[in-house]
Amino acid sequence: MDGNGMTKSQHVVPNRDGGWAVRKDGAYKASRVFPRQREALQYAREIARRDGAELYVHRGDGTISERDSYREDPAPPVAKR
Repeated sequence: MDGNGMTKSQHVVPNRDGGWAVRKDGAYKASRVFPRQREALQYAREIARRDGAELYVHRGDGTISERDSYREDPAPPVAKR
C-alpha cells in the first residue's frame, strides 16, 4: 500500500532494453524484467493477487491490452431472485 492506504497497481510493460518489465504504479524502476511477456504477466498477477491490486498489461505502443482487478469489491453485485 502507498502512504495513503491505497494499493499500488501492477503494470506489465515492454522494457526499453528488450523483454517485459513489471512495474508498480508510479515507480520509475521495474520490480523485475523477464524475456517473455507470459513470465512477466505471471509474476505481476501473483503480486496483484497478494496485494489486492489492479493489474494492467500494456502493448508496445503503451495502450492497455488487458486489465484485471484483484481488489475486494465493497459492494458486490446482488443476485436477483
